[in-house]
Amino acid sequence: MSKEKQRQEALHYHAKPQPGKIKIVPTKPYATQRDLALAYSPGVAEPCLEIEKNKEDVYKYTAKGNIVAVISNGTAVLGLGNIGPEASKPVMEGKSLLFKIFADIDGMDIELDTTDVDKFVETVKIIAPTFGGINLEDIKAPEAFEIERRLKEELDIPVMHDDQHGTAIISAAALLNAIEIADKKIEEVKIVVSGAGAAAVSCTRLYKAFGARAENIVMLDSKGVIRSDRENLSKEKLEFASDRKIDTLEEAMKGSDVFIGLSIANIVTPEMLKSMAKDPIVFAMANPDPEIEFNLACKTRKDIIMATGRSDHPNQVNNVLGFPFIFRGALDVRATKINEEMKMAAVRALADLAKEPVPEQVNIAYDTTRLAFGKDYIIPKPFDPRLITKIPPAVAKAAIESGVAKAPIKDWKRYEEELYQRSGNDNKVVRLMHNRAKLNPKRIVFAEAELLDVMKAAQIVYEEGIATPILLGNKEIIENWKKELDFDAEVPIIDPRADEFSEVRTKYALKLWEIRKRRGETQYSARVNMGKRNYFGAMMLLEGDADGMISGYSRSYPKVLKPVFEVLGRAKGVTNASTVNIMITDRGPLFLADTSINVDPNAEELAEIGQMTANVASTFGFNPVMAMLSYANYGSSSHPNAQKVREAVKILHDRNPELLVDGEIQTDFALDQELCHNNFPFSKLAGKKVNTLIFPNLDSANITYKLLKGLHNAESIGPIMVGLRRSAHILQLGASVDEMVNMTAVAVIDAQEREKRRKAKLEKE
Repeated sequence: MSKEKQRQEALHYHAKPQPGKIKIVPTKPYATQRDLALAYSPGVAEPCLEIEKNKEDVYKYTAKGNIVAVISNGTAVLGLGNIGPEASKPVMEGKSLLFKIFADIDGMDIELDTTDVDKFVETVKIIAPTFGGINLEDIKAPEAFEIERRLKEELDIPVMHDDQHGTAIISAAALLNAIEIADKKIEEVKIVVSGAGAAAVSCTRLYKAFGARAENIVMLDSKGVIRSDRENLSKEKLEFASDRKIDTLEEAMKGSDVFIGLSIANIVTPEMLKSMAKDPIVFAMANPDPEIEFNLACKTRKDIIMATGRSDHPNQVNNVLGFPFIFRGALDVRATKINEEMKMAAVRALADLAKEPVPEQVNIAYDTTRLAFGKDYIIPKPFDPRLITKIPPAVAKAAIESGVAKAPIKDWKRYEEELYQRSGNDNKVVRLMHNRAKLNPKRIVFAEAELLDVMKAAQIVYEEGIATPILLGNKEIIENWKKELDFDAEVPIIDPRADEFSEVRTKYALKLWEIRKRRGETQYSARVNMGKRNYFGAMMLLEGDADGMISGYSRSYPKVLKPVFEVLGRAKGVTNASTVNIMITDRGPLFLADTSINVDPNAEELAEIGQMTANVASTFGFNPVMAMLSYANYGSSSHPNAQKVREAVKILHDRNPELLVDGEIQTDFALDQELCHNNFPFSKLAGKKVNTLIFPNLDSANITYKLLKGLHNAESIGPIMVGLRRSAHILQLGASVDEMVNMTAVAVIDAQEREKRRKAKLEKE
């Protein structure tokens, strides 16, 4: 993607459909006059009076306990510098977004138009009663140190400057594990720190808290080694001034064990790496380009243990591993501050988590057989769903033990369950899906490439590295759209009717005739059909000329389904193909089937749909907990419609006893764990969080998923076709660009899985 194109997309993202990235939404009913009377006058007076009597009741009756202020003056915005408060607002809104999606904390961005430390501190103190915590962001040093110090002393709510402490906490966890892998001791390692800003100072202080010795640390700024005999050093730099008679990074690196980079790109040379001690630990965290490029460093030193700030390399030091969860734990015990004990607890929790077995969901996201503690995995991945249940409890316990918690937690098991329920970690399925597709992109046919929205989707998947698009349609029209969209990549364009593809068309037509000659297909009709893009695209898959296919944007589902079925047919052992929609809801993803094909499946067909849907859930890293839905509950009706569901459940229990499935059951009982447990304690679903719903017929499934999508704004991924011989997926008529991008990622993952199965089969043979 060109820089200008990226610029335009970023501006459009922030401007449309409404400006900004966050908004405030009500959490209480407001539909009736009674609701409004309780929300405002006269009902609102009651909680006001209670808070007047006891100020701590503000946490009981208002949202204060879940609101963090993200505050900046825009003087040190990452990569941009001193751009001012207004220009920093998109960054602060982004930070607020991360608070919400990772820890369900309501971040409220506040930009202050002052560089005066006294005014900044006084302003924050004045507005502090609104918030449960203060996250300081992008404030230049040395003012940042003074602002944080004073606010921590003068406020009774948690205050943290994430630029300082976020990187420190994450990198400290990584450092502890790297030192363990290298079989060294933190008290003995020699550390070089390149950079002397807020993050570098905080990192080094935290390393010392864990045992690193001052005499083993050398820090550098833009002028070279910070030596004790240098003049005009700030008190922070003086704290780390070295008595060694060295001046340059090259000198400092000789014999060192650890390099911490928080400076600028490409300042570390291969020669410097070679001069380091055995098993060097290098954290090159300058963004977007590290102090030494990852592949160059690994090529230079085979024994290196390396981390960067980038997501495209192992061991990303990413602040999102820390600040949402640290504030979550602090807020939940109403901590008066974030102290050293709490930060160190977060470090230990992160370090320990990297040593535990990794959930399959994370392995799938990173397309690896098994992530395991070692040189390439010293810190958890941002997608790890365990972060929300590991870090906040550790922080909360440290707050209690250090005496800064006003509301200690008594039931830790219940607390962890609440964290998981509120976290929304399940809802990262789209990011997981895109990330996994990018690891091994496939060739995906776009059968309707003459249409603008389809071309937009093809451009996105190409530029994001999700897939290599193959564009079917009139070449002149497609080229014009490419020019209009500034899509200058060389990707295949195929017009099935063009003379240049006549030989391929003839070959495909003969293949189609061979497949369907006893089903009414003539050689003439096969040649005619191969001029149609859906037939041609499906045949590309069958012949191995493409890995997947997307179609259906402009035509009704049955019209696209027919050629796909005729060319590809069902997979071996499958009676009926079906479809699954993944609905991204507030309670996590729900896998719904069959949403598009089987009108009134019998019990055997329902069981097959259930098994294939369970496979889809597993493919995306979720253990299926499946409810077979009906209007009846466990034998309450003898009608054939209820009986077939009951029979389907029995078939699944017999064929796959390990599958967690039950029914027939009504939807409300399936989705409400407590309701199900209280009324049907014998059910396999009692007390379980259902994530897979199998509907008794097409009417109920299709209507339900479209209701969820239309009324509750639930994002839909699908319909995902299951049971075909190849990875072909048919969109709903008029699908959005985002939906097409998501379905392309699905097609890529489907193709990846088929490739793995083929390889496994060949290895067995």
